Amino acid sequence: MPASIDGLRFPAQRVILPRTRLAYIHVANLLNDAKRERASRVFGYVAIWLPEEVVLLYLQEGEVVTATRTVDGKQYQVLPIAEALAHVPPQPEFGWLSFNEAADEQLACMFQAQVQPATPWPAELVVEQPKKLFPYLMATTFDGVLEVVADDAANYLIFRDGVVKRAYLATDDSANPVDHVAALFARGSTRHPLRVRRWDIAPPLPVQAKPQLILAYRELVSGLVVRLVSEGADTAPAIAEAARKSLVDRHAVLEHFAVTGRAMKDPAADTATLTAGIASWLAELLWTTSASSDTPPERLLREMMFERRHLFQSAGLCDALPWRVQW
Repeated sequence: MPASIDGLRFPAQRVILPRTRLAYIHVANLLNDAKRERASRVFGYVAIWLPEEVVLLYLQEGEVVTATRTVDGKQYQVLPIAEALAHVPPQPEFGWLSFNEAADEQLACMFQAQVQPATPWPAELVVEQPKKLFPYLMATTFDGVLEVVADDAANYLIFRDGVVKRAYLATDDSANPVDHVAALFARGSTRHPLRVRRWDIAPPLPVQAKPQLILAYRELVSGLVVRLVSEGADTAPAIAEAARKSLVDRHAVLEHFAVTGRAMKDPAADTATLTAGIASWLAELLWTTSASSDTPPERLLREMMFERRHLFQSAGLCDALPWRVQW
């Protein structure tokens, strides 16, 4: 693992589990405890250092809501939650893990800095020089987030009207924030060049649809196709696939679904986006096959959804469908 990845650090309000060898930790149990134990139901992140990458799990009230990975500490990609967990081998011999509490605002800043392009700086501005950088930010009444990466430690400064309002700093010392920010820019204080970037005000941390809901939708669609075939709609698989392909441009999440049930990667989409795609797919399928089936769409949906009706209702599927399903 490159040294810049091995030393990658982020701010934390409280370290719940300090950096520990991954071989001593059962990740699934750790995350389950985070959902159950009051002391662990926090906003924060789990950082997992693996031999070739670092995986970050973002938590809100102890629940994993999204994930990212990096192989160089500079470029990140969003991972579906199930895929992120699958990156951790069941019996890891190498790697480290830490569990950290952090403010929800900090998590939003971290995620934005990892997945969104930064706002460019003026070509003439030397951002590594605080005597030039901070007056520029004040003169432009900057509102947003400044990320300062020093010695592989990421720090986040929140600006309003060009003035620092809050700071999330990856430091273990007792220096006050002003002194620590000054130290970040001090000449010769870092082993590597400073990396200073900026963004607009960070939007809320995105919340991915849970893997259980994605699985439920896959089983609902495949089960519905099987049911339609049993009722005489032999072309239901072909119709379902044609409908999926026709809707992909509007609902990109459908790229992660298949009629045949073949293995597909989960989408990293939120519940509303996922549900909208599935509802459009089901509607297109049932409208097209309604003439070949003796069972009305409302009854088909009720029978196929009944056992998981609470899950589907909470995800908004029932409201998104063109038929009213009576329970």
